[in-house]
Formats: sequence, C-alpha cells, structure tokens
Amino acid sequence: MRLWRSVVGKLWMTILLLVSFVLIILTMLLLEFFQKYHVNQIEQGLTEQATKISRIIEAHAHDGLGEEIVLEVLDEPLGVAIAYNKDDFLFSPYGSYKGIIPVDTFLKDKDLVKVFTERKKVMKEIAPSDMDLKGNRYDNLIVAGVPLNIDGQKGAIYIYRSLAVLKETTQETTKLILLAAGIAIMLTTFFAFFLSTRITSPLRKMKEAAFEVSKGKFDTKVPFLSHDEIGELAIAFNQMGKRLKINMSVLSQEKEQLKSILSSMADGVMTFSQGGSILITNPPAERFLQQWHFESDNEANQMPPELANLLSQAIKTETEQTGELILQGRYYVIIVSPLYTQNQESVRGAVAVIRDMTEERRLDKLRIDFVANVSHELRTPISMLQGYSEAIIDDVAESEEEKKELAKIIYDESLRIGRLVNELLDLARMEAGHIALNYEDVDIERFIHRIMNKFGGVAKENKVDLHSKIDSYGESFHMDPDRIEQVLTNLIDNAIRHTQEDGSILITQTRNAKGITISVQDNGSGIPEEDLPFVFERFYKADKARTRGRAGTGLGLAIAKNIIDAHSGHISVQSKLGNGTTFTFFIPEI
Repeated sequence: MRLWRSVVGKLWMTILLLVSFVLIILTMLLLEFFQKYHVNQIEQGLTEQATKISRIIEAHAHDGLGEEIVLEVLDEPLGVAIAYNKDDFLFSPYGSYKGIIPVDTFLKDKDLVKVFTERKKVMKEIAPSDMDLKGNRYDNLIVAGVPLNIDGQKGAIYIYRSLAVLKETTQETTKLILLAAGIAIMLTTFFAFFLSTRITSPLRKMKEAAFEVSKGKFDTKVPFLSHDEIGELAIAFNQMGKRLKINMSVLSQEKEQLKSILSSMADGVMTFSQGGSILITNPPAERFLQQWHFESDNEANQMPPELANLLSQAIKTETEQTGELILQGRYYVIIVSPLYTQNQESVRGAVAVIRDMTEERRLDKLRIDFVANVSHELRTPISMLQGYSEAIIDDVAESEEEKKELAKIIYDESLRIGRLVNELLDLARMEAGHIALNYEDVDIERFIHRIMNKFGGVAKENKVDLHSKIDSYGESFHMDPDRIEQVLTNLIDNAIRHTQEDGSILITQTRNAKGITISVQDNGSGIPEEDLPFVFERFYKADKARTRGRAGTGLGLAIAKNIIDAHSGHISVQSKLGNGTTFTFFIPEI
C-alpha cells in the first residue's frame, strides 16, 4: 500500500502540513516583528544622535570645533548633513550614500523640510526612488532631522543610516527559524509515525479480523491492549462478531425451518422477482414445471402462459390472483399474491401457491362413475347370460351343437364375471393392506427377458417390435417377482393392445443407490390428457376405438399401483395423444 494512501501517511502529511503552515506564519510574523523592532531602534538612536550633534554644533558655533568633533565622533554607517541654513549644507564623509543624497531631497521633501519651516523633529524612511535610484527596502535610508539654531539662523541637523543592517538580521533570523523548522519537522515525523503506528497496528489487526469474519469465521477476536478509543473499538468489534454469529445462527435455523416447511408442503410454492424470474421453488413446484416442460417440448418456457399472466396481473394490480390449469391430466389451482418491500411501499415480486386438485376431482368423478362403471361391466355378461339362457329354455337352439355353443358362451361370460369379481376382491384386499409379499433376490436381466419372451409371440402376431434397454446386467434385486411380473404383464399387455402395427415397445431399466426404476414406453395412440389422472382407478379403459383385440376389465392398472405401493415405491404415467405412453415405476432398495 502506498504511504500517502495509508492512515500513517495521511496523518503524517496532515501534521507536516500543519506544522509547516504554523512555521510559515510564525516566520512571517517574526520577520515583521524584528524589522519593526530594529527600525524603531534605529530611529530612536538616530534621533538621539541628531540631538547630541545639534547640541555640539550649537555649543561650538564660534570656535569651529563643533564640526570637527562631530565628524570625529561619527563613524560608519552613519551619515550626517549639517545645514546652517537652506543654502549652506555640510555632509560627513561617511555613510553609505556619501555624496548621493542631494540637497533638494531635504528641502523639497514635505516631511524633512518641516525641520526648517516648523522647527520640529522629523523621522522618515527614504526609498531610492525618492532619489531617482532603484533598489529594495534594504537600500532605504532612515533619516532623522532636528532643528539647529546658531545666531538666529534656522538650520537643521540630518543624520541618516542605511537599512542594509536589516538584511543581515533577517537572514540570520530566517536561518534560525529554518533550523528550528527542520528540527520540528523531524520531531513531528518521528512522533507522527510513532503515534500512527500505535493507532494503525490495532486497526490493521481489526482489518484482518474483519476479513476473517467476512469469510464466516465469526469466532475471530481482536486483542485490545488499551482502554482508550482504540481499545473500546476492539471490544465493540468482538461484541459485534459475537452478535453476528448469534444472528447468523438464528438466520440459518430460520432458513432451515423455512426450507423444511417448503419441502414438506404438499402444495407447490414458487417466488418470483418483479421481472418474472423464478427465485425459490419447492419439490412439488419443480414437478409442476417438469410436467410443463414435458408437455410444451420447449425448455425455454420457464412457466405456463396462464401462470405468467396471473403473475403479471398480480404485480400490476397489487392484488391476489387465482386461476386454474390442466397439465398432463392433472388439475391445478394457482394463487398468486404480491410480495412487498420491507417498508410496504412497492411490490418486489410475487409468490405463487400451486395446489394439486386432481385427487379431489378424481374422487368426485369416481363417486359419479363408480356405479356406472360397475353396472356397465356387469350388464353385458349378465345380459348375455340371460339372453342365451332364455334361448336354451325356449328351445331356440334346435341342434345339440347349437346348445353346446350357447352353453360355451354362457360359461365364458360366467368366467368373465368370476374374473371381474376375483380382481375386485384382490384389489379390495390390497387397498385394505392385506397383500402378502414374498421377497426374493431376482436377477433383473433374466427376469425382464423372461417376461419379454412370454409376450414375444403376441408382439410378433400384432407386428409390434418389443425390445429392452437394461442397466443392471448380472445384478440381483430384492423384491416379490410374482407381483412385479403381474405389474409388467399388465403394462406390456396394455402397450401391445394400444400400439398400431409396425410400432415399438421399449422396456428400460436403470438402477442407483436408492433403488430400481423400470419403464414401459410405447409409441401407440396415447391417452387423452383428461383421462391421465384416472388411469390407475378401477374400471378405467381407454377408448375402444383405439384398442386392438380384447378389452380388459379395467382393474389391471389399479392392481399394479397397489402392488408398487406395497413395495413402498411409486408408479407414474406420461402420455401425449398420438405420441405414445410411458409407464414408470420405482422400487426402493430394502
């Protein structure tokens, strides 16, 4: 770090500038003081000398000794001009300006001439310009004039001295002040760095501690060795770190609680910024977005248009917005509420609650369709039993072969009724939790290939390509093979019946540390979106117009779901009309 950017450099420069400023002002004042003092001393001395000379000249006015005494006593750098009258001037041979001061200077100067006119003492500083010369103040003359009276004539004594003596005095004073200034600057520098070090050392430790705190090390402490402001600052910093650690711990706990609450919620929750960017989602909301991406075939669309419209309306109107959406056969109610800033003055975003209402709609539909479905499934075989029985009773069938054919039909329909009743009973037992599972270690590869071989002939007969993609070659998995075979049999049979000629069925198996996942994917007719929520319900059947071969009882997928639930797993379906269907079930590792 550069010196002038540090606290030490700034403090040193500040003190140095302050001392320099004070010394400059002091130098100017001292020089002015010394000049005034010396000038006053010179003026006082000149006045006294002029008065003495005036007395000597007056005392020896008639014997001619006065001039000799004055010229003998007077030494350089003093000069004297004895004026007996305005026309008779006698100059001393000494003085810096010997022979230079003209008589007119004394007679025409309005101040100096007062000695002749007003008979009073005068004192004046004459510059070289007054004598048509050039120079500075050190070339000026101090002139003192006193009246001279000899035999009634008005004369004057002018004694003068150059201010050159001030130059030497000023130079000596300046040298002395500069020496003192140098000593003061050195002492100032020393004490400034000493004081700055005492201040910046703990500040530097506080800076290092602040960086450590910024990295999350809230236990960092700053040692305090004094009880002044620096020590109090260190104590305050330590207390701040302690409080910050407590607050961060509280915030972390609150964040974990909020995360746990969001994760455990059955409803999807998403928060948005004011620009519409997704900030926070919980698992149900992520599943909702995954279903939207699957249906839209465009991952760039982050949210359905219905949700985007509700979001923009909520931010624009600052009111709660409610809407419904059907996605992959599931019914969702979306509630979007605005989020305000801390001061409640403006909207900073919105929160959307996505509630899956499929189960409620499904239960409503089941209550309506259950009786109709059971009646529909039983009406056909019962009607056939009744009709063919009447035909036998009424002797409509004349030959023995016709009677056997009618009896065969009655027998098949009774078997169908029995199969339906048995499946209903099995399903009821499963839903009541009375299903028994016989777990075994099963070779996954052989298990899937065996089931595929069982359907090989049917697939070939229907001109459907049946193939697999297996991840766990030679690995075993703990499960009930009979029940899982029942699930796969149902799924593959449905896939073959709903796949047109030259279609394909892919069985995919993957495994991870949590368990095993098996999918049955076909490129058949698909399932209408409005029917997707009900495929695992009893008596569900696809449109017979899209089904090849015999129709099932409508209970196979319901039984499959209960078997997977008994294994503590889950089964799901994804389908688009005309693009095929994919059934996927997951069984956890036990």
